[in-house]
Amino acid sequence: MRKLGKLFSRITALFWCLVPWSFNRLAGKALAFLWLDVLNLRRQVIYDNLQTAFPNISEAEKKRIAKKSVQVLCQSFFDVMKVPYLNSKWVEKNVIFDGQENIKSLAQYGEGVFFLTLHMGSGDLAAAIVSEHLKPVTLISKRFANQFLDAFWFGLRERSKTNFIDAHAKNNAFEILSALKKKRGVVFVLDQFMGKPYGVESQFFGVTTGTAYGLALLAKKTQRPVFPLYTYWDEQNKLHICLEPAVDLTTEVGQTNEEITNIFNRSLEGIITRHPEHWMWVHKRWKTFE
Repeated sequence: MRKLGKLFSRITALFWCLVPWSFNRLAGKALAFLWLDVLNLRRQVIYDNLQTAFPNISEAEKKRIAKKSVQVLCQSFFDVMKVPYLNSKWVEKNVIFDGQENIKSLAQYGEGVFFLTLHMGSGDLAAAIVSEHLKPVTLISKRFANQFLDAFWFGLRERSKTNFIDAHAKNNAFEILSALKKKRGVVFVLDQFMGKPYGVESQFFGVTTGTAYGLALLAKKTQRPVFPLYTYWDEQNKLHICLEPAVDLTTEVGQTNEEITNIFNRSLEGIITRHPEHWMWVHKRWKTFE
C-alpha cells in the first residue's frame, strides 16, 4: 500500500503542476461551502471556539471568520500538491517575507534553532519555501495510521528540503537534537490540545487547557532560540511568511515547563488575534486537561 500511495502522490503532483494557482483558491472555497453550508461539519465547534477566544465579537463577525478560516484550511490541502514542483520564480513573484531584521538575526546565528508555529495559512507550502530560501527545517508531525494515506501525504510533503519527525516516535528527542546539530530549524506546532503525559496544564486565551511541553523542555535544555513563524494569504493573494523576534526566555531559564509553555501560548495568541480568519478553528482546542 505504501508503494501505491507514493506512486499516487507522484502522479497527483505531476498533474497539479499544470493546474493554475487560482484553482487552489476556487477549490478551497468550493470545499469550504460543502463543509460548512451543506454538510455542516463542526460548525458549532468553530463558533464555540471563537466565542471562547473572542467573547465580545458579533455573530456576523463569527460567521465571516468561520467561513474564511475553513476556506484557508481547504486551500492549504491543495497547496500541498504544489510543493514537489515549487520553483524560485513563483516564490519571487508571490511570496513576501515579513520580519527582515529577524531573518537577518536568524542567518547570523548559524546554529540549529527552534521555530514555534501553528495551524495557520498554508503551513506545508511555507515550510518548503523556508527550507529553500531561509533555513532547512525539520517539522515534527503526526503520521497517518493508514499506510496508503501516509505514503501519499508525506510523498508530497517530503519532496522539498523539509524533513519530518514522527511526533509519536519514541526516539524523536534524539532526532530533534540531531537536527539541531545539523543546523536545521526544528518546527514545533504548538496550537493543539495535548493532555497527559506529554502535555501540561496551561492557559490559552485565558482558559485552562493542555499544551505539549516538549518545546519548553528542549529550549531550556539546549538554550537554542525559539522564533515564532507563521504564514497567511493577503487580499492580493500574496503569501506572507512571517518571522518574529526570538521569544525572550532569559528570565525563564530554570523555571517550570508550564511557565515557559504559557509564554509560547501568549505568542500564539497574538498571532491568532492579528489574523483570526487564517487559523484552524475546527480543532477542539479547549478540552479539559487530564
